[in-house]
Amino acid sequence: METTILVEKETSNTYLGHPKGLFYLFFAELWERFSFYGMKALLMLYMTQKLIFSDHNAFGVFAAYMSLVYVTPLFGGMIADKIIGYRKAIMLGGVLMAIGHFLLSFETPIFFYASLAIIIVGNGFFKPNISSFVGLLYPVGDKRRDSGFTIFYLGVNVGGAIAPLICSWLAISYGWHYGFAMAGIGMLFGLFMFYRGMKVGVFGEKGKIPKKEVYNQKRFGIKQGKLINILSFLVVPIFAVLIVFHQYEHYLVGIVFLLIATILFFIYRKVSKEEKRRLLAVVYFVLLGSLFWAIFEQAGSSVTLFASRNVNLIGINAAQTNSINSGFIMLLAIPFSWLWTYLDRKKINPNAAVKFGIGMFLLGLGFLIFGISGHFSDAFARTPMIFLFIGYFVLTVGELFLSPIGLSKMEALSPAKMVAFIIGIWYSASFFGHFFAGKIAQLTTKVETSSESSWLDSIVHFFTGISNENFLNENFQQLYGYVSTFASFGLLSIVIGIVAILISPWIKKLMV
Repeated sequence: METTILVEKETSNTYLGHPKGLFYLFFAELWERFSFYGMKALLMLYMTQKLIFSDHNAFGVFAAYMSLVYVTPLFGGMIADKIIGYRKAIMLGGVLMAIGHFLLSFETPIFFYASLAIIIVGNGFFKPNISSFVGLLYPVGDKRRDSGFTIFYLGVNVGGAIAPLICSWLAISYGWHYGFAMAGIGMLFGLFMFYRGMKVGVFGEKGKIPKKEVYNQKRFGIKQGKLINILSFLVVPIFAVLIVFHQYEHYLVGIVFLLIATILFFIYRKVSKEEKRRLLAVVYFVLLGSLFWAIFEQAGSSVTLFASRNVNLIGINAAQTNSINSGFIMLLAIPFSWLWTYLDRKKINPNAAVKFGIGMFLLGLGFLIFGISGHFSDAFARTPMIFLFIGYFVLTVGELFLSPIGLSKMEALSPAKMVAFIIGIWYSASFFGHFFAGKIAQLTTKVETSSESSWLDSIVHFFTGISNENFLNENFQQLYGYVSTFASFGLLSIVIGIVAILISPWIKKLMV
């Protein structure tokens, strides 16, 4: 009788074979990502067209913003683990991000930098903890985990697909502030969905304050939990300054690297032999993830400008091309979720190390396709839009082999009680990746004519059909800057992917 009751209770708490809480988190993340990607799609064009930033400066600001967005989750995860819990962290982060997006609708430089800084802080609380929440819904060793994270990842990309279409339409039709305000409204929807999930009780007791005595401990006469809210606003000017002086960000990158390495070293010393091996696997995946995002994140910066200046766009504008990647994920995420489940049943599901290698290979192939489009440029140095779609499709498949799997593995490989922190380290891969993505994007602005060609120039000429020896006009020089950079790093990614597949048996041993 007791067994029957337990089975009925478990069934009532599931939907489509997954915990009901997953679908509330799905919609909360969908709307949060709507706000994030809606603003991101406008950012490069807003800086170069409205604020009249140079390409070089705009790439620097964009890279600083995007990299800092992915370093704060490291600290937001730690604070949630130790003090405020996942629920309060997610609510705090969502409120901050909504404020930041609404402030962007005021078209003045001081609000511009302040709003970016507020979003950075808010994302640090929201992003790692909602992902950690997904992991809490599944028991250790549950084979639905990869499938569940892939469904969650679909929510990310539904928001990412529709946001650029709507926000950029509003920005172009009615003004930039309308596009940014719509992003803020999206964040409010996300907060509502998460709050609704708490109210109806689908999360059970998960995600609450870990230790109330720690939360209520007073510092400077204020409860430690409440102090977190105050400090969240006080650190905003620091991040604003870091964005303004983005040319010095490499110092921050070095500091963050040393900080992460030091913390991991102390964790490594304290955990069991089995957990030591798994931590080494975490480090490997984070390094490979950093390389992946450094190349992939050209999509929001240099690829957006490439689409604006050197692609014959039909039916969409350059900002709306940011929807292509997310649109493909909407189509592919559920089939991939089924694929992993099917392959697991057949006991032929590739391990995470192999999937990462395939993801890197496909990423490179996608950017190589962008480069090959140079062969088909017209007299105005514009390439056919079909290459943009094909390239995005291939690199999107690569993303599905790597990103949701990496998120799932961080939770599975993490030592006990360090889940949010390890997921924060996974997001630090995006921090490092975005920093180097900015450096790669800036290479598209540095093109010099030359009468002599190196072996690398010859390879680039073979794939792009354009040489740096002479240009018909300035437009072709600009086109060469884009396609040569895309082809070069595409080839590099393909090589890294092949190497990753070859060494995957050794990485698999670390995950056991």
